[in-house]
Amino acid sequence: MRLLHTMLRVGNLDRSLMFYTDILGMRLLRRKDYPDGRFTLAFVGYQDEDEGAVLELTHNWDTETYDIGDGYGHIAIAVEDAYDTCATIKSRGGLVVREAGPMKHGNTVIAFVQDPDGYKVELIQRSGRED
Repeated sequence: MRLLHTMLRVGNLDRSLMFYTDILGMRLLRRKDYPDGRFTLAFVGYQDEDEGAVLELTHNWDTETYDIGDGYGHIAIAVEDAYDTCATIKSRGGLVVREAGPMKHGNTVIAFVQDPDGYKVELIQRSGRED
């Protein structure tokens, strides 16, 4: 068994695709409209689906916003340098909600960015990782 994808419901698919592709650098792997169900599925990721886990962005055509709830945490992405990645994300118009720096009670350098629907994405610096 292996993890295939994580699904996020998004209010504006084009805006979300821009964030995940233009700002975070993922690729649009596939997209399909389901007119009878009034929804669109788009799959994005850094690898092809047969090589690694991806994100499924689900856009229900008649829903513009969702309550994320207090059970959702975040998506995590490994990066070489969290400081440089935050600078790049900001230069592309992304929102950094926690600047890069050591995590509380540890040494791992992390940062958080937020997508257009309010989902948090953690950036974890993998070089020189201590915990």
